[in-house]
Amino acid sequence: MPHPILITGVGREGQVGEAVARALAATGAPLALVDRTPEHVEARAAALRAEGRDAHAFACDLTVDEEVEATVARVREAVGDVGALVCVAGGFQPGTVAESDSDVWGRMLSRNGKTAMLVTRAALPMLRRTRGSVVYFGSVAALPGATGAGMAAYAAAKGVVLALMRAVAEEERAHGVRANAVAPTSIRTADNVAAMGDRGDYVSREDVAAAVAWLCSDAARGVTGQVVRLG
Repeated sequence: MPHPILITGVGREGQVGEAVARALAATGAPLALVDRTPEHVEARAAALRAEGRDAHAFACDLTVDEEVEATVARVREAVGDVGALVCVAGGFQPGTVAESDSDVWGRMLSRNGKTAMLVTRAALPMLRRTRGSVVYFGSVAALPGATGAGMAAYAAAKGVVLALMRAVAEEERAHGVRANAVAPTSIRTADNVAAMGDRGDYVSREDVAAAVAWLCSDAARGVTGQVVRLG
């Protein structure tokens, strides 16, 4: 039986977290799904259970230290030590530097960088015991050569996520914990299509989920500290 997998940001239907959960459920691993909205995360878990998958729902505000620590403790009690952590939770808000204010920057850094750091810190004791894997969600906007034009706060926040990934990869190497990231372009989700139209340059949710599943798997056991660009 594969080790359980903890996935954050599995909330509303049609978003990338749902596709990631489906791909990882197909491996046979028990899933611990986390999202801020109880009814959303329970609906995603219930849909997987209806298909015969082992899925558990946990509601948590991932920006609050105490809630994250308590939720990860509940996850361990429910499913045991996790063998992988996938940090999908995040957020996007457009805006140039000239147009944005400190609240926007604080919100982007909290929803993307702080959430990933807090859940990583809480899950590391389990991941060390299982010699597990962490997969983060970056963005092409944070990669070398990208301008981040029109999305400065978001690009900066995803840069923080990628810096976190590299730090975890180096710091936890001796404990057998791997850390990598995916960096998609715009993903074909319900929200993105509604906001930006049905363009032809989206990367599919399924392709993103397949990359995440590979990074979590034994097939990628020699891969750490890497960013997989998608799209």
